[in-house]
Amino acid sequence: MHLQPYQSVNGTPFTASRDDVIRAHGQPRRESRNSVGLTALDYDDVVYRFQDSGRLEEVTARAEVLHLGTVAVPFRDLAAFVQSSDSMAFDRGGFWSARCTALPLCHGRPAG
Repeated sequence: MHLQPYQSVNGTPFTASRDDVIRAHGQPRRESRNSVGLTALDYDDVVYRFQDSGRLEEVTARAEVLHLGTVAVPFRDLAAFVQSSDSMAFDRGGFWSARCTALPLCHGRPAG
């Protein structure tokens, strides 16, 4: 997974609309609404979640390696990488600033 925190996930910018995502990836396998009111377009290996306003709020993707600029971190090593990094810190929920968990899933969120 290629992550530019708060900007894009795997080349999909957080400025992308629902229609942009469908044009790029085709019709989703499933579409649903989650418990916090986001509409999810589920492509099995990646899920795009949108606010009612149309704003792309969250992307969840399966990946073995997280690419952050020139750094590549296997997900099995992500917790140790985050804990050793001065620029990344866990918040109370166990997430770091780009909202990545130590599981083989990574959630990117836009700033603001």
